Amino acid sequence: MFDKLQPVSALDHPELVPAAVHAALSDVPAALVFTIDPEHADTETLARVYDLPMQIMANAVLVQGRRAGDERQACCMTLAHRRVDVNNVVRRKLDVRKASFAPMDVAVAASGMEYGGITPVGLPADWPVWVDAAVADTDWVCIGAGNRTAKLLLPGADLLNLPGAERVEELARDL
Repeated sequence: MFDKLQPVSALDHPELVPAAVHAALSDVPAALVFTIDPEHADTETLARVYDLPMQIMANAVLVQGRRAGDERQACCMTLAHRRVDVNNVVRRKLDVRKASFAPMDVAVAASGMEYGGITPVGLPADWPVWVDAAVADTDWVCIGAGNRTAKLLLPGADLLNLPGAERVEELARDL
């Protein structure tokens, strides 16, 4: 399925990903990387242009909340055809009154990555990474590479090898 993308070992190609992402690839050594036109970095366009099934497209959703002045955040991994349950599951896991999606400028600043390419690979170590069970159970997923010029392919279960990663049942629901 991926041959026409010409994916290569991400570990062997540091020039294709940001330094923080490359440094974290040792946690997901099976990861492959392929280059894309940055105009096609958004999930639906990427799937259409590169003939990828939506069922393998996974998004990193940065969420945040506050409790007693303490800012809390997490990265939620969900398949593109599912929606993270921010109001229930995420709110309870963050232990906050109200959880929300991080605004684009906050997500970019906090992750150090480009919007449209944010990935859990290379996030700051203190960020929890919550992997929806549907992502973990997917043989191969296509995720951001930290920039808009590449994407990573890796076994969904490998995301659980990242620091702070946790499998979360029903983190997301079908749209």
